[in-house]
Amino acid sequence: MDAIKSRGSNSVIVVRLPGPLVDLFPGSLRRVEMHAVNVREMVDELNRLWPGMRDRICDSTPAIRRHINVFIDGKRANLETPIEPGTEVFILTAISGG
Repeated sequence: MDAIKSRGSNSVIVVRLPGPLVDLFPGSLRRVEMHAVNVREMVDELNRLWPGMRDRICDSTPAIRRHINVFIDGKRANLETPIEPGTEVFILTAISGG
């Protein structure tokens, strides 16, 4: 079941979370519907749903951690990036190897 706040379906966004992040929070979902006008509000809502998630997405400055990427319409976003209703937001973890 998707997590949805009740403000009206016309302003819903869809957030896609990476498996490694979901694995850290039992009961969390890979696909979450919510209301948020910018990335900061989206992160706050994720943290409300699953306490501690903000600390995994953001550092203490606060900014999005360097090993986390948030994409809106194929463009990398920061905490102040606005999110239009109906948008799909992708949160991805960086992959490194060597």
